[in-house]
Amino acid sequence: MKALTAAEMREVDRLTTERFGVSGLQLMENAGRQVTNCVRTFCAQDGFERSLRVAVLCGKGNNGGDGFVVARQLRDEQINLDICVYLLGSPQELRGDAAENYKRWSESQGAVCVLDSDGAFQKNWPAIAKSEIMVDAILGTGLRGPATGIAALAIEKLNQFSRNATLPLPALIVAVDTPSGLPSDGEAAAGPVLRAHKTVTFTAPKIGQLISPDAPCCGELTVRHIGTPLSLIEETGKNALRWAGPDEFASLPLFRAADSHKGTFGHILVVGGSLGKSGAAVLAGYATLSSGAGLTTIASPDVVQSIIASAHPEYMTEALASTDEGTIAASNLISGRFAIILGSKTVLAVGPGLGTHPETQQVIRQLVRDSNVPVILDADGLNAFAGDVNSLRERKSAFLAITPHPGEMGRLLGLPNAAVQADRVRAATETAKRTDAHVILKGFHTILAAPDGRVWVNTTGGPALAKGGSGDVLTGVLAALTGQFGNSDWLRVLALGVYLHGAAGSYSLEWDDPSGQLASNVAGAIPMVLHKLLQEIARGG
Repeated sequence: MKALTAAEMREVDRLTTERFGVSGLQLMENAGRQVTNCVRTFCAQDGFERSLRVAVLCGKGNNGGDGFVVARQLRDEQINLDICVYLLGSPQELRGDAAENYKRWSESQGAVCVLDSDGAFQKNWPAIAKSEIMVDAILGTGLRGPATGIAALAIEKLNQFSRNATLPLPALIVAVDTPSGLPSDGEAAAGPVLRAHKTVTFTAPKIGQLISPDAPCCGELTVRHIGTPLSLIEETGKNALRWAGPDEFASLPLFRAADSHKGTFGHILVVGGSLGKSGAAVLAGYATLSSGAGLTTIASPDVVQSIIASAHPEYMTEALASTDEGTIAASNLISGRFAIILGSKTVLAVGPGLGTHPETQQVIRQLVRDSNVPVILDADGLNAFAGDVNSLRERKSAFLAITPHPGEMGRLLGLPNAAVQADRVRAATETAKRTDAHVILKGFHTILAAPDGRVWVNTTGGPALAKGGSGDVLTGVLAALTGQFGNSDWLRVLALGVYLHGAAGSYSLEWDDPSGQLASNVAGAIPMVLHKLLQEIARGG
């Protein structure tokens, strides 16, 4: 799905009404329903038995109108909630659909606390601060310039109170459409931006929510449809940036044919592991199996082969001659060992746990150069090309995907980490062109760039992936999906891998804290999140 600017989003809403007869009031009602569902799901998952206090903070524009709808719907749901609505401004300043939904709330005996001055806000802040759930409906996607006045005060106060959404209370800060103060078009915010746990945005993601320096303020970003056909988004959006959402994967053959067999789904060769780092190869191999690869072989130094072979009975293993440090030795190249091992494989994954011994780096460089099959290059595989990124073009295979985190990207390009992070899209796209490879720049909102200039952004994942081994799992997922779906639409296949990897990281968070998530759990959750993806595609979500 294309990401939209604020102006494009307004045009999409206008065309939705003009062409399809969906009124602004109906769009607002539908938008409120999606946020209401988010709050209801949160309450159900966390099993709250006592009444929870909900503060709905409404601004003077349409975002505030959405907030009044959320308040009304939450009350009508008869959930055990104490709903308090605060208007940051005067009721006389409300216009159009926002004014109508203020009227509907008021006429249904819903109380509104009017905060039309800094003094009024400060006076009522102690009551607001008692709320376990905060609904941010202050400023929407049409914001121009920095947040100012009472809106800025509210944003700063809530950020201080929640310590930028890291304290246990408030239990949920949910932003309606966008965190207040976040520019929609990708530029850095000139004023304060509210830090949310979750953002429910409508119709399509906004460019700023994906790639701006302040995008992390969104927390977990969810895109929800409210009545606009997808065709309007594709017609109106002019930016090349795409969001890797469920709709992008509906064209892939995700259901398996009844007569399929293990040979149908690829034979993956993982070259990884070394003395002390055998777990990286184990995780990558486990991920290939969990992600549907028909066959998996792991080639590793002979000193760790038995460790890797005993990790999962489904693996096949190959022993390689070792250096004195327990890494892959250059003698394997002379003996022709790799040519034999690669003979029947469909995808090559290189890097997890290989180490940085000079002989091993020589092996990596020659493997990447001489392999005819698609190659996934990660971790120590990337370190073998540090400062020499252009040499990645010198290879036989037309299909190479590299998966650096910002530090690895910096080493590849000879740049500091901060320079990569300053413009992640540019770093990924320029590297893709220089290397004629697909680049997957990991991090918050992973960037996927193809050599032809296409750019996708993935928003699944989060702090649950902040654990050693997560990258090794991603390598295995990407290799397995390439083995199953091929490379005719490789950017989409790679995007599916990144999507599933991130979703698997978040899978258990309904009952576990992200700090305790293990990379092996992420690999094991891939089949479950693929099943959920199939359900979401079927629902049209």
